[in-house]
Amino acid sequence: MVNVYTPQAIWGRELRHYRKEAGLTQGQLAERIHFSESLISGVETGQLPASPEFAEICDTALETGGALLRLLDWRKGRVFPAWFGKWRDKEQAAITLRIYQPLVFPGLLQTEAYARVLLRGDEAAVEARLDRQSILTRENPPPPALRCVIDEAVLYRPMGGSEVMREQLNRLLSEIGSRLSVQVVPHGMHSGLMGGFVIATLDGGKDVLYAETAVRGITTSDEEDVAVAVERFEVIRGDALPINMSIDLIQKAVEEKWT
Repeated sequence: MVNVYTPQAIWGRELRHYRKEAGLTQGQLAERIHFSESLISGVETGQLPASPEFAEICDTALETGGALLRLLDWRKGRVFPAWFGKWRDKEQAAITLRIYQPLVFPGLLQTEAYARVLLRGDEAAVEARLDRQSILTRENPPPPALRCVIDEAVLYRPMGGSEVMREQLNRLLSEIGSRLSVQVVPHGMHSGLMGGFVIATLDGGKDVLYAETAVRGITTSDEEDVAVAVERFEVIRGDALPINMSIDLIQKAVEEKWT
């Protein structure tokens, strides 16, 4: 039985309210928006979630002034697990981020299509991930400097096919500049095979560590843990190719693998 007080169920009742105010049956609304009547029924009863696209087209059809889309904001607060919220605050406040990622492209640099594949089509999670990237284009405070190191395998691991991968690699190349450096660790044994992590340097010089595990990410400012991570990052970066050679390798992957 659906809990009638969940945000999803409350949103569904709002849709029903606006539909009835417009004098439409579920079938008539379905004809206008080209979504099935069964979907509308499931959303109104709280059994099915509404996507942003669904909310937007309902807003237009029912002339709500965008109310239904705005009401989906509740989803932004739940797409991040509780343990990630601690890190997100540090990420937002960072003046420098040192990122090592052996498996996928860092979330802050993912294209929408790449993120959608990785997040299995969860549109709320995709939207939240893209929203995190706004720190890279903000004006006040200035964007953080990113120092990224990735494993070469990331360039060749297929995520959604050639078009998605080509767009992702080209996005990475276009972002490289004074505030973003990317280095690639060549195939083979190196000290970064234990897992990805990020070190955020905050205003004042304090470092905070975010380390990934099989079940959750861990955020800590423990001095010993942070010191170990900083040392490991420098060792991994020492194993990586220089920036110019890394750029050449990324371009090679685009041309030989994804074109």
